[in-house]
Amino acid sequence: MTDNFSRRDFLKLAGLGAATATILTGCGPASRYVVREPYTKMPEYTYNGQSTFYATTCRECAAACGLVIRTHQGRAIKAEGNPYNPVNLGKTCARGQASLQGLYNPDRIQNPGQHKRGEKTFTDMDWDAAIGVVGKALAGGDFAFLLGTAPDHLFDLAGELSKAYAAAAPLRFSALAVFEARATLGEAARAIFGKPDNLFFDLSNADLVFSFGANFLETWLSPVAYTREFANMRRAKRGYLVQFEPRMSQTAAKADEWIPVRPGTEGLVALALGKLAAEIKGKVLPAFNGVDVAAVAEASGVEQATLERLAQLFAAAERPVALPGGAPLAQSNGLEAGKAILALNAFTSGGVYLTAPAAVNDAYHRPASLKEMAALIERMNAGKIKTLFVHGVNPLFELPRALGFREALEKVPTVISFASFPDETALAADYVFPDHTGLESWGYQRAATGAGQTLISGAQPVIAPFYNTRATADVLLAASAGKLPYADEVAFVQAQVTGLIGAADGFFGAGDLPSFWAQFQQFGGWWTNDAKLSVPETPLLDKALQVEAPPVQGEGEFYLHVFPSPILAEAGANKPWLQEIPDPMTTVMWNSWLEMNPVTADELGLLDDDVVQVISPFGMLEVSVYRYPAIRPDTVAIPFGQGHTAYGRYAEGRGVNPADLLGGDFNSAGDLAFSGLKVQIKKTDKKQTLSRLESKLGVYGIGEKKE
Repeated sequence: MTDNFSRRDFLKLAGLGAATATILTGCGPASRYVVREPYTKMPEYTYNGQSTFYATTCRECAAACGLVIRTHQGRAIKAEGNPYNPVNLGKTCARGQASLQGLYNPDRIQNPGQHKRGEKTFTDMDWDAAIGVVGKALAGGDFAFLLGTAPDHLFDLAGELSKAYAAAAPLRFSALAVFEARATLGEAARAIFGKPDNLFFDLSNADLVFSFGANFLETWLSPVAYTREFANMRRAKRGYLVQFEPRMSQTAAKADEWIPVRPGTEGLVALALGKLAAEIKGKVLPAFNGVDVAAVAEASGVEQATLERLAQLFAAAERPVALPGGAPLAQSNGLEAGKAILALNAFTSGGVYLTAPAAVNDAYHRPASLKEMAALIERMNAGKIKTLFVHGVNPLFELPRALGFREALEKVPTVISFASFPDETALAADYVFPDHTGLESWGYQRAATGAGQTLISGAQPVIAPFYNTRATADVLLAASAGKLPYADEVAFVQAQVTGLIGAADGFFGAGDLPSFWAQFQQFGGWWTNDAKLSVPETPLLDKALQVEAPPVQGEGEFYLHVFPSPILAEAGANKPWLQEIPDPMTTVMWNSWLEMNPVTADELGLLDDDVVQVISPFGMLEVSVYRYPAIRPDTVAIPFGQGHTAYGRYAEGRGVNPADLLGGDFNSAGDLAFSGLKVQIKKTDKKQTLSRLESKLGVYGIGEKKE
C-alpha cells in the first residue's frame, strides 16, 4: 500500500468490493433463498452496530441453568451462562452452548399439520383449525398429557387443565431421569431422612467424596452446578474423590481413585464401608449391623484390604459425602442400594441438605417412574385414552421397546404432538402443532438441586419466532374456551409468580407485578439471597439395612452398562455441534460404539472397529468395537443418545439405540431395573471405522495401521 492510499480510499474500495460481491452473489443460486430488502427502518428491538442481551433459561435439560443470549440485529448469535443464576453462576455445558442450533435447525417443523402416522410429509393447517382439533379433544375427555421435564410452567398448566376437565394428572418423563433413577433416589431419601425433598450435596465443603456411579461431571442431576462444586472442592483443601463404578466415566477419570466394582454390588460395598467406618469411630449404627465384609469383597470384586483402607479414609474425614448415582439405583435392589449409600452420610452433620422449593404452584414434580409409565401404557392398551398429547419427550426413542409403547400408541385414536422437530414420536402422531423453541418462549423452571438457594429460573423470548409456530400453552388456553382464567401464556406465568412479589428474602424487591415482572425478565428469574438449606433430621438408621445381590437378567457372559452420552444425552443428536464434539473418554464422534476391555477383546479375537452383535433377551444390535482399558473385563458399555430413525438429517440413521436391548422390569421404587442385564457378544465379518479424534492405532497402538 503506497503512502498516497488513504484510509478513506481503502474504505471506498472495500465498499465497491462488497457491492460487487452482492451483485455477483445475486446472480448465483443463493438468490433463490435470500430476500434482499433495504434496512433503512430497523425493528424497534435492534440497534445498528450494537448487541442486545436477554436473560432466559436453558431447556436442553431440566437443571434450570440461566442463560444470557446475545442478539444482534434480530438474530441470536451467542449463548452464555447467566452470572446471577445460583445454579450455574455464568457457566454452561456444551448442550447449553448448542441451544442456538435448535433455534436455527433446518429440520424444524415450521407449520401446524396433519399427516398419516409413520409418514414424513405433512399437510399444513392453519392455527384456527389446529386449535379446533385440540378443543374437540379436550371436550371429548379421556385425554392424557405426556410431557418432558422442561418447562415446568407447561406441566403446571397441563395439571390445572386436566383438573378442570376431570382428567388424569399429566405425566412427565425423561430418559435422563431413567438413567439417574430419580424416583428411587426420592424414595431412598424418604426412607433415610424422612422426606423426599430436593437433596443438595455440598461438594464445595467436602474433604472426601465417595461417588457410587454419580457422574456429576457428565449428566447426573445438575452437571454444571456440581462441576462448579467439584472445582471449589479441589481449590480449597483439595478434597479426595473416590469413584465406584464398573466403567471409568469422565468423573472417574478426574477422581483420585477409581474402584471398578461389579455391577449391582454398589449397595453392598456401601454397607461394608459403613460397618468398617462405624467400628473405627466407635459408633453404634444398627443400619450397618450384620454385614459380612469378606462376603462383600468376594461379591463386588473389591479386595477386603481396599475396603478397609477406604473405610479408614471415610472415618478420618471431617466432612465426607456419599453420592448415590444412577446405575446402582437402576437395579432390582436399587432402593436398598440407595438407602445404604445415603446412610453413609450419617457420619457427619452436613454434606447433604434439603432445599426448599420455590413458592410457585406446586412443589417440584419429579419425573414419572417406569411403573407409572407402564400404567399409562396399560390405559392406552385398554382403550381408556382417546387423545394423547405429547410435548418435550420422545417416548418411542427413550423408552425400551420391550415396554410396548409403540403398540399401545397404535390403539390411541388421536395422538397430538407439539414437537418442534420431526422425531420418532412426532411422526407417529396424527397431528403436529409445533411449539416455539426454548429461545422463542416464555416460561419458568424450578431448580431441583444444584443450588442452595430457593430458585425459579425465568424464560423469555430472545427473538421473534422464526416460523409459523405457536406456544403450546397459548394453544391449550385458546382451545379450552375459558376453562382457566388466563388470557395467554404470559398471563399464566405472571399469575404463578405473583406469590413471590414482596418476598423479604428475594434477590430483588418489588411491590407490584409490573415492577416484579420487569426485574424477573432482567435477571432471568427469582431466587433467595441466602441459601435455604436444612440439615436432615437424624437419619432413620435404627434397623439393619439389607441389600441382596440382584438376580442376573439374560444368559450372556457380559454385564451391559448403558450410560447417557455426556454430550448428546437424550435429545442432542440433531445438533451437529454436539455430534462433532469428541466423547471425553474415547474421542468418538458421530456414531455409537461398544466399549470392551482389551483383555476380553483379545479372547474374542476383536480389534477396534470390528462390528459385533450385542444380543439380549429383548433385542439385538450391531455396533463397532472400541477397545477400552478402563472397563471391567466382564462388562461392556454402550452410550445412549444415538440410534434415531427420525429427528432430522443430523440424527437419523446414525449409530444404535441401546434402549432396544433393555427389558421392562422395574425395582421396588418403580424405576427401570436394567443394570443387571447380561448380553452375548458375537463377532461378525463386518468392519465399520469409527470417527475419532485419537490415533487410529488405538490406546495400545495395535489397531490397523494404514499405509
